[in-house]
Amino acid sequence: MAVPLLEVAGLRAAYGRAEVLFGATLSLRRGEVVALMGRNGAGKSTTLRAIMGLLAPTGGTVAFEGRAVTGWEPYRIARLGLGYVPEERRIFTDLTVYENLEVGRKAPTDGRRPWTAETLFSIFPNLAEMRGRRASAMSGGEQQMLTIARTLMGNPHAVLLDEPSEGLAPVIVEQMAEAVLRMKREGIAVLLCEQNLYFASAVSDRAYVIEKGAIRFEGTMAQLEADEGVREAYLTV
Repeated sequence: MAVPLLEVAGLRAAYGRAEVLFGATLSLRRGEVVALMGRNGAGKSTTLRAIMGLLAPTGGTVAFEGRAVTGWEPYRIARLGLGYVPEERRIFTDLTVYENLEVGRKAPTDGRRPWTAETLFSIFPNLAEMRGRRASAMSGGEQQMLTIARTLMGNPHAVLLDEPSEGLAPVIVEQMAEAVLRMKREGIAVLLCEQNLYFASAVSDRAYVIEKGAIRFEGTMAQLEADEGVREAYLTV
């Protein structure tokens, strides 16, 4: 079995004195899409933030590309090739679509063919039609697409993707799914936080289910789809 690209063991995190992540353990391999699923407030986004160094872990370890990165600053982790797409998008609203993409440009470090604006426009045709438009004039779904595209311009080896389908129109969700599958075909690993089982099933190889800051299920996507008890206990509203 291939050595994990990202390996998280016993990860704990807290906001002030309130501990919210209790020993999360998960892994991600090259070219694999893994869904971290759970209800609102279950600890999905906190897990990504702790992995990325945006929230200092209070325990456990994070390794990426075989290097221990626990407690590193986010920019150092990003330089190793771990991309992060937050739920709140954080694009440069005063810049155009094309300028946002150029801001994210970084040469690949492993000899792979680099992502280009034109390649990304082929995946996200909506962005191609508005390449000269300021990001402030875009819809929420278009901004989400731009955030993912800008992250890919940095040629990451893996991407942490937070709630990519939440609140988006079905046609935009389809483009999001195609983008994730394209990343997989290009050998990029993706760890995505998601509540939408349909979206997760369409793109993911494996899944973890988190509830109250603890991992409650680990298995293939097919196993999760077949386990009605786990879905009702931890995923239904």
